[in-house]
Amino acid sequence: MSHLIIAPVVLPAVIGPLIILWMRNDLLLQRVFSVAGTALLAGVALYLNLLAAGGEVQVYRLGNWAAPFGIVLMLDRLAALMLLLTAVLALAVQLYAIGSGWDRKGWHFHALWQFQLMGVCGAFLTGDAFNLFVFFEVLLIASYGLMIHGGGEMRLRAGVQYIAYNLAGSTLFLAALGVLYSVTGTLNMADMALRVAAMPAEDTALLRAGAVLLMLVFAVKAALVPLHFWLPSTYANAPGPVAALFAIMTKVGVYGIIRFFTLVFPQDAVTQSVAADLLLPAALFTLAIGQIGILGTRHLGRLAAFAAIGSIGTLMIAVAQFTPQGTAAAVYYLIHSTLAAGALFLIVDMIGARRGDLWLRLDRVMPGNGLVAALYFTAAIAVVGMPPFSGFIGKLLVMQATGAAPAMVWIWATILITSLIAIYAMSRAGSIVFWKSVELGPAPVPAPAAAAGPRLEPDEPIQNLGDAPANWLAVASVTLLLSGIVALTAFAGPAMRFAEATAAQLHNPDAYVSAVLEGQEDTK
Repeated sequence: MSHLIIAPVVLPAVIGPLIILWMRNDLLLQRVFSVAGTALLAGVALYLNLLAAGGEVQVYRLGNWAAPFGIVLMLDRLAALMLLLTAVLALAVQLYAIGSGWDRKGWHFHALWQFQLMGVCGAFLTGDAFNLFVFFEVLLIASYGLMIHGGGEMRLRAGVQYIAYNLAGSTLFLAALGVLYSVTGTLNMADMALRVAAMPAEDTALLRAGAVLLMLVFAVKAALVPLHFWLPSTYANAPGPVAALFAIMTKVGVYGIIRFFTLVFPQDAVTQSVAADLLLPAALFTLAIGQIGILGTRHLGRLAAFAAIGSIGTLMIAVAQFTPQGTAAAVYYLIHSTLAAGALFLIVDMIGARRGDLWLRLDRVMPGNGLVAALYFTAAIAVVGMPPFSGFIGKLLVMQATGAAPAMVWIWATILITSLIAIYAMSRAGSIVFWKSVELGPAPVPAPAAAAGPRLEPDEPIQNLGDAPANWLAVASVTLLLSGIVALTAFAGPAMRFAEATAAQLHNPDAYVSAVLEGQEDTK
């Protein structure tokens, strides 16, 4: 049992309080410790990926208590991948927040950042359904603070809406767990899988109700239509780095669907059939509404938000197949969509900082127009799924995985038509911002906008700010995420083999169950 399995939870849980109690008045020290902690988290996640690459499921029993009575953390290929993806995204976005000065615009940014990472990493590692709920709440509470970081009327209004939706989702989550516990008598996911498999088919009505409730909870977190209403205004009004980090939060909902419907419910054909019947239409509508939303919006923040919704739709089309091939395609596309969405939100924030607002209207040439334009069109090509980047490969994999599906014609038509819509919409937005300028002179210094957050006032309470970091750090952070997309394209073969191995492990849950429930002789 490797104690490093719990490190992704413990590390940010220690650094966050230290920042609040020890460094609250020293921003430079906060930056150093927080970035060092996130970098260390990335190193630990890389080691855990090497540990999981052998195919053995690792288990960490807290307090050495035997499952299913004790709390367990589980590490398999999918959990290790999600940890590494979270750490890489968080490190790049955090560097952007420092380079752009976003972390100076309010209190406790870095502490909330660490608590957010604690919740996300815990959700990926836990092997207990109730502790999944606990980690959901940890990441949501931290995200509430990050969402309204910097203040502003529109941001506060969007934050209240975000809190209301997620509180409703949390209430539904508790109801789903109560139903499942009443049926199975356990909340340990491996133990639940055994009890569900042994349940007579005629006694599964309440179980199916619990499974559908749980799927609705994860659909809220993943922003699937018609439960997506919270996302556009939330992501459009959140600080740019926060919106970029939130790209991994919707994947927590996707992860929950994959984990439960490959581990707990695969033996119950009726439950899986109900889930597939609900998920596939929702995924198609999510894709369509997301891509049409890109075309219809006149605000770059909402454009990036609708692009994130569209990517979730494509991802869930693959997940809804509940086959190893579909899951492998979903794993590959999940990596791509997270990096692409994070990069797009950061680039949109760069545009807003230079233009003064994010509205799509004719304006003067902004500073750094050529560099930002290159970054924007690179991210746009990746987001819409055009060659040569990994989005094109990911969509081909999704289409290949759905080739034998009864709804294949509808799936392929939706993917292809909405891709054309997204190409036109992203091109139109880019041409308005970068090419159709009113005059060639430099733009005046923009006034602070509500969407971009307030400027530092002379009486800013945080002391010892140090020199403002050069803007190159923000550009380097975006380049890092785009480089990840290029690497995913260049190494598509090895990445797809890893995705296939991950899918094979997920669809053969016996190793997961036996790792939790067997070999517990030395436990309490």
